[in-house]
Amino acid sequence: MELFGTLDDGTAVHRWTLERGGTRVRVLTYGGILQSVEIPDRDGVLDEVTLGYDKVGGYLADPAPYYGALVGRYANRIAHGSFVLDGVRHDLARNGGPHSLHGGERGFDKRVWDAEAVSPYGVRLSRVSPDGEEGFPGRLDLSVTYELDATGALRIGYEAAVSEAATVVNLTNHAYWQLGPGPHALRVNAERYTPVDATCIPTGELAPVAGTRFDLREARVVDTAYDHNFVLDGEATAAELYCPASGRLLTVTTSEPGLQVFTGGPRGGVALETQHFPDSPNRPEFPSTVVRPGEVYRSQTVYGFGVR
Repeated sequence: MELFGTLDDGTAVHRWTLERGGTRVRVLTYGGILQSVEIPDRDGVLDEVTLGYDKVGGYLADPAPYYGALVGRYANRIAHGSFVLDGVRHDLARNGGPHSLHGGERGFDKRVWDAEAVSPYGVRLSRVSPDGEEGFPGRLDLSVTYELDATGALRIGYEAAVSEAATVVNLTNHAYWQLGPGPHALRVNAERYTPVDATCIPTGELAPVAGTRFDLREARVVDTAYDHNFVLDGEATAAELYCPASGRLLTVTTSEPGLQVFTGGPRGGVALETQHFPDSPNRPEFPSTVVRPGEVYRSQTVYGFGVR
């Protein structure tokens, strides 16, 4: 653990470095940001495979891409910045056009988290999101663990509980992956996706990918823009991203029902955000994101690394 920088109010931001199984990962206490992931290519050369900044000032000056950020209380969009829960309407910041995006104006990506080592290869971040933060109901006690296993895979475990009032929770990490130079091939284990309107809000349909550009069941070169949620099929690997030039391979497995594929970042890269579906608080037909007092939200995503 080392000092990475300070915020404008003097708050210290620390960086934790984890190394195991040929992988080196760096995590910031600011925003729970996955600041760096280094893995070897097919020749054994270690290099950076995520997008980010070398100084904390970069994240403060350019927050919109959410580089590597821990996103919540609700990842992705909530239509028109409001939802009704148990008969009560909750109004949120409309920071994504007419909608709430990634937790609001000052979501989890812009908070400083407490941190502690959980093993020689892991760090646990924690904080309390108070009742009413960014308009969301209920106090939320949170912890997120970043840990490397013996193979060098990165495991991210999310846990949250409410004690006073029900709320909605949808957490993810917003890393952009760039495994080397040149085109990448992407495979997503999904037979359906959630079509969206012109403002990226789901229509409610679960549409088949067959015969569309969303059919990624067989790997294809990422040569078109995506900002869409895919409905994952079962417990198999959710996605694979491969760079032929470097030979690096990224695999994604998750307990979540959805995967947002986003290729619209300003510096390239592919974001693979494991999640519940966008606008679920306003879509009772989607898997629920409601967490009630006495319940615990748990989610896990594993990013595995290899070469071909």
